Amino acid sequence: MDAATWSLTEEMATQLVGSAILAPSSHNTQPWIFRVRGCQIGVIANRTRALPVNDPNDRELTISCACALFNLRVAAAHAGLTAMQQGPSGASDPDCLARIELSQGPGPDAALAALFDAMALRRTHRKTFAARPVADDALAALADAAHHEGAWLHYFDSAAHRRQAAELIAEGDEMQWDDPSWRRELAAWMHPRRDGDGLALPGLAVPLAQAVVRTFDMGHGVGAHDRQLADASPVLAVIGTPGDGLADWIAAGQALQRLLLTACLHGLQASYLNQPIEVAPLRSQLQQLTGRPGFPQLLLRLGHPESESPAAPRRPLADVIEHLE
Repeated sequence: MDAATWSLTEEMATQLVGSAILAPSSHNTQPWIFRVRGCQIGVIANRTRALPVNDPNDRELTISCACALFNLRVAAAHAGLTAMQQGPSGASDPDCLARIELSQGPGPDAALAALFDAMALRRTHRKTFAARPVADDALAALADAAHHEGAWLHYFDSAAHRRQAAELIAEGDEMQWDDPSWRRELAAWMHPRRDGDGLALPGLAVPLAQAVVRTFDMGHGVGAHDRQLADASPVLAVIGTPGDGLADWIAAGQALQRLLLTACLHGLQASYLNQPIEVAPLRSQLQQLTGRPGFPQLLLRLGHPESESPAAPRRPLADVIEHLE
């Protein structure tokens, strides 16, 4: 089949999307749909899976979809395909955040293909990390990964700045938990693992956990726990972008995923302490703490895990892929 008539087979599209859905997402909402037509795959924001209290502008939803977009690019390169990114579509199709057009030539991106195996190894590691430093070459590789996708990465190196960042995290926890609407939204995304999405809990524990979260303001205790996590993390870092619009959020998501997969190659995992970014009054304080122009988009902790974390559940492919004529 020549290049003019080449198109994705259903099997190829399924394999590519199967890799894309391994991306992280806020509350494991998996807010994406993949629209396949000819040689194109569109990444569509599924706003029925939005978090209107935690994420009123769909900023984190967009970042999550952009992580999946990056996985698509990696999977395409691994399959020997070239991926040309287009979009977002704008007013004509506001939910289409990007499309990739796939072809059999010229040569695929070898640097992307090298990240393929890391997609299945990446985890959100919520436990403490091993008490050993991260090597300088790994730190440089992570910063390069973010920069490659149009974002910046700032490390909190000084003890004073780390303490201030940890205080902002704890303050964000207390402000979020003080909001009954936020607690109800969090509880609504606590699901049994068999559901394939959400914050997975043992099935019998879900009703009790939901009731506790809805009823009790646990912000002080959660804040103390997260402050300790931040203090004990070998690396505490912010991903930021020059602006704070749709294109910046897409860049932040792709930078995040490239960084996370690169981290896996160095034996590292990450988790998120985004409270100072999700709580608007604290975001400018975090930006000032970085000393960087632009907008913080994600606050990460990274290190060497001492134990394996289970993979978060995933929705069936049939629920997230559309084949169009």
